[in-house]
Amino acid sequence: MIYAEILAGGIGSRMGNVNMPKQFLKLGDKPIIIHTIEKFVLNNRFEKIFVVVHPEWLAHAKSLLKTYSIKDERILILSGGTDRNESLLAGPRYLKEQGTLSAKDVIITHDSVRPFITHRIIEENIEGVLKYDAVDTVINAIDTIVASTDGDFIESIPNRDHMFQGQTPQSFNVEKLINLYDNLSEEDKAILSDGCKVFILSGEKVKLVEGEVSNIKVTNPYDFNVANHMIEGATNDKSSL
Repeated sequence: MIYAEILAGGIGSRMGNVNMPKQFLKLGDKPIIIHTIEKFVLNNRFEKIFVVVHPEWLAHAKSLLKTYSIKDERILILSGGTDRNESLLAGPRYLKEQGTLSAKDVIITHDSVRPFITHRIIEENIEGVLKYDAVDTVINAIDTIVASTDGDFIESIPNRDHMFQGQTPQSFNVEKLINLYDNLSEEDKAILSDGCKVFILSGEKVKLVEGEVSNIKVTNPYDFNVANHMIEGATNDKSSL
């Protein structure tokens, strides 16, 4: 089976003075999370589409689906964990608890605040993870990367040709993700920044899929303004046809 998981458990602390998590802010005529969910609903390869939400916002998320007439029966809203790691595992653990998990099942995980994901990226994640067990979506690094552990002095400047910027989706063999994560030490779990690092720390390979510069993550007010301009531009292009 092929599953999708949209991660919407954050509280958006970097967005500034707003009254709700950033994924629920309106982008154009609908909330960011609705834009993202709509992209996944269009793909008929998914058996289930999990939407992982902070416990305090479960009712709000469910009401948004009704407000925007998203009636796809594959969507299941789950409560997120205490951190990103546990939220990432919410969908996989649900499948395991239901007793419906098989060794070849895969899950395509995506940030709810990346609403400009394309069908091509989703499809290449699916094809990649079915073959390699773990996939990360990346774009080539444009700026020079500078490494410094103390934040005061440069330690190294890696070859930019070998550097990439991570995006999502990140996609995994479900059973392998659960097993590798559960076998990590508490010290390793504490330094996880995303799901792919579970595989890297475990000595597993992660296949790269090419992302898009437009697949931006709405993290702060600047990103939100850029995303609004992108939505406006797309709307204007359609209205001129």
